[in-house]
Order: sequence, then C-alpha cells, then structure tokens
Amino acid sequence: MSEGSIDVIVNNYDYGPFLRAAIDSALAQSYAKVRVVVVDDGSTDDSRAIIESYGSDVVPVFKPNGGQASAFNAGIQESDGEYVIFLDADDVLKPGICAEVAETFAREPTAARVQYRMEVIDEAGNPTGIVKPPRYVKLPSGDLRRHAVAFAFDVPWIATSGNAFRSETIRRVAPIPENDFRILADWYLVHLTSLLGTVAALDLIGAYRRVHDRNLHEQHEPVLDLSQLRQSIDAAAGVTPYLRDLALELGIADGNATTRAVSDIGNRLIYLRLGPEHDRLPGDTRLKLLRTGIGASLGRFDVAPVMRLVFIGWLLAEAFAPRRPARHLAELFVFPERRGRVSPVLAGLRRY
Repeated sequence: MSEGSIDVIVNNYDYGPFLRAAIDSALAQSYAKVRVVVVDDGSTDDSRAIIESYGSDVVPVFKPNGGQASAFNAGIQESDGEYVIFLDADDVLKPGICAEVAETFAREPTAARVQYRMEVIDEAGNPTGIVKPPRYVKLPSGDLRRHAVAFAFDVPWIATSGNAFRSETIRRVAPIPENDFRILADWYLVHLTSLLGTVAALDLIGAYRRVHDRNLHEQHEPVLDLSQLRQSIDAAAGVTPYLRDLALELGIADGNATTRAVSDIGNRLIYLRLGPEHDRLPGDTRLKLLRTGIGASLGRFDVAPVMRLVFIGWLLAEAFAPRRPARHLAELFVFPERRGRVSPVLAGLRRY
C-alpha cells in the first residue's frame, strides 16, 4: 500500500452524460499521488467507450450489473492506496480536495474518515447556491463512537462523494453486503467506519453534487418524497444489525445496546401517517413509535434539554395531528431549512 496515496473509485451505472466530468475531476487533482479506478456496473449506454478513451490514465473495472455495494466492492478489490474516495459518477471533485484529505489523515493518525461539504450543481454543472449540509450545520468530528452506537442516524453525515476513508478501515468492514445495499451503500460505510476511529471534518466544499432527473431524491426545492423516505427507513434498518454486531465485537457496546435515532423514528412516524396503507412497516403504531421516540429524545446526550423537549413535542404533534398539518410538520422535520420560514424561533433550531 503506497504511503499517502489516494484511490478515487468512480462508481458508474448508465451515467454516461456525466461520467467524463467525474473522471476528469479525479485526474485533475493537485495532489500527485492519486490513482483513478473507474468501476462500470454493467452500463447499457456509452459509458464503456468513455472509460476506454482514457487508456492507461485510469484503471477500468467492467462488471455485470449488481448494484452500488457490488460496484464499491469491485473497486475496493482493485484499490491499493492508503486512502479512498468513492466518487459517484454524476458528482465532481474540487481540484484540491485530495491534498486536503491526505494532509488531514497525516495530521490525524486516528482518523478513520474525513468528511467535507458538497455544493449542489444542476444537470449542466452550474452551481445552484445550495450547500450540503448547509453552512449552519456543524460538521461533527472527533470520537463519535458513542454517538454511532446510541443514535447513529441523528449524527449529521454526508453522502458518498463527501467522504474519504482510510483504506484499512474500509477493508475491516468489507465486503459490503450486496443484497442489503444494492443502493445507499454509503450508509453502511459511513456509519460502520465511525466505530473504527475518529472522524475529521473539513469545513470547506470538497465536491459538487449534481441534481438531475435521474436522481430525483435530490431536489432544488425540498419536496417531501415518501418513496425516498422509505428508502432511508430501509437503509437505517439494514445498517443497524451490522452496526450493533461491530460495536459488540469491538467492545464498544454490550448486548443490551440499542440504536434509537430520533430521525429514524420520526421518518417511520411520518411514513405511518402519510404513506400508503398497504405499505405499513410491520409493528409500527403511533403509540409504539411515540414511546420509542420519547426514549430516543431523552437519550440525546449531545443536545440541550430544551431540544429534547422540542423533539418530544414534534413527535406528539406528528402522531396526533390531522393529515394536512401532519404533512406540514413532516416537511419541517425532514427539511430544516424550511423552519426559518415559519418563525425566528424555529430558524434557530435548523442545525438539529
């Protein structure tokens, strides 16, 4: 494993219109020790020809379609760098981010993961002015293992292209379970690696996240999407047993430890109230989710007592409000940027 080297693993499936911009951004890094691995997950468009046009400048991996976890695993097998960035093929890296990542890992030898903000661009690559997470959200850093065990999904985190990983931590949790994470494989990597070391946060924009008609879960104007909410619920349910087992193996938690995230319980309550009746999650009832949510709120040791009461108040309101107000409450919960439009008091709660 080459000391200080970074492998940028571009994962692609039928993103031919955006693929060249992603590869070019990886090749244009100011940091010298960058190797670009491009994994094509059985694309049916012109992606193969685009990848082959780079010749020896990239390491191509062509495989049958198997989903995001399968593509990540193929890239991990090909990787030999000390650090790894997984770049979605519709995203773009800023030129200096690999240098920032390498410097941060060198400065913080206990760091398992480095995260940074991403700016949203439109289909043509034009900045929209939206930053993820927003500037008012503080990026968590340091030893987050206790947080990851108690309420993993409440800790602000960034999607695929906004993270860099120390290779040894990835290999510790690889291969990613391919049946469970055909999509949203970043949920598995981000949350499990948080148990394997500290997390470093760079308060800068390190990548661009593209919004287009193929990734409808990303929106210019936030709109409540129940199908995307269900994907998040399923991803959290998929990650939880792996997170629990690793925490037990590492001695970070005992057999009674339970991950109870207010965000996940809130999502399930919203889906119970607003989702299709034929797709109710087994065992979910208003009272059960309310009891669990109150316990999760009281367990949030990272926030002030008043915020715990705010969480409980929202859960009560969402559980018993009529359907139309329940939808409005759901939007305030899912999209914190909307809270400032309601009142200055709620605007101050956007960072939670």
